[in-house]
Amino acid sequence: MQTSPHILLTPAQRVDWLRLIRTENVGPRTFRALIHQFGNAAAALEALPTLSRRGGRLLPPRSPTRAEIEDELSALEAMNASLVALGEADYPLPLGMLDDAPPLLAVRGRKEMLRAPMIALVGSRNASAAGRTMTGHLARDLGAAGWCVVSGLARGIDTVAHEASLSSGTVGVFAGGLARPYPAENIRLMEKITQSGVLVSEMPVKWEPRARDFPRRNRLVSGMSYGVVVVEAALRSGSLITARLAAEQGREVFAVPGSPLDPRAAGGNRLIKQGATLVCEAQDILEVLNPMVDMRGFSRSGSPAPMPRQADMFLAEESHSISPPGSPAEDVRARVNALLGPTPIAIDDLVRHAECTAAEVQALLLELDLAGRLDRPGTGLVALV
Repeated sequence: MQTSPHILLTPAQRVDWLRLIRTENVGPRTFRALIHQFGNAAAALEALPTLSRRGGRLLPPRSPTRAEIEDELSALEAMNASLVALGEADYPLPLGMLDDAPPLLAVRGRKEMLRAPMIALVGSRNASAAGRTMTGHLARDLGAAGWCVVSGLARGIDTVAHEASLSSGTVGVFAGGLARPYPAENIRLMEKITQSGVLVSEMPVKWEPRARDFPRRNRLVSGMSYGVVVVEAALRSGSLITARLAAEQGREVFAVPGSPLDPRAAGGNRLIKQGATLVCEAQDILEVLNPMVDMRGFSRSGSPAPMPRQADMFLAEESHSISPPGSPAEDVRARVNALLGPTPIAIDDLVRHAECTAAEVQALLLELDLAGRLDRPGTGLVALV
């Protein structure tokens, strides 16, 4: 794939970004808010003690030392992996458009594959023979049509999706760090993926995956993709979580129908009843997605598309220093704190009821977030922990 000139983080900036995103209480949204407020990660790191103290925390959130970050970078280098930053050319285009896009992705393999248009195939770990066969057909046909297949490396449908798309290119998304492959039975498959595709993680390289990390992984599977295809899924399954996240992210949702007598088909059948596109063959998916992708500038030759404007601007901010924002006035702080409680409230409503600016509210929410006192139960909603 050809390359295109884009802004790149310097080695020093990459260390600062990694320190900031690995800091306690700093997630992707908080990271983004800090960069917007302070202009670069170095300035944000210096401001953390003051911000968290304003939010009501006595001790500042812990940030990894530079030595710890150098150790992580060395571990990535030892396994021929690297970091791709939000706004850089190899960062997945659709993922960069999300508010909670990871600022850094650890990648191993052919990272240029992340520029290709992607489609997610997910489904049951305890997949039926029919489900496996259907997944293989879809993955091979979508790959032949120029699509890169994304999945979560789990047993069953995920495994078949990756195996069937090895020759055309596939992306495997980790729940833990790249040095902690899961499940162990798919280690050989993961090694094969690095030859023709790429492995991706947002977690520290030696992070052991926990139950809560798999929904986070699922949001990356759907976020990288223009659509999510559910082949088989029970009514309570991770695949339906991925489908829900896809809908929230504005992605297309597809489902393969199955027998009403098979509980593994219940989730997909319900998705179809709720409006998901019914899939009997790959053409059903291509008819929906190909026009969307063409409109967004992808070339079937694999040349990179223009970066999303917000991601490009976000990375550009890292090169500029700005005056640190002051703390909102005490009367504003008192009004906002009085309105917050354990019941979620929309940020727009908080601004309106507090009779202050959105910038003032966002500054106060950032302080509470860094102090570990803020919960974000849904998009645009906040509550006190």
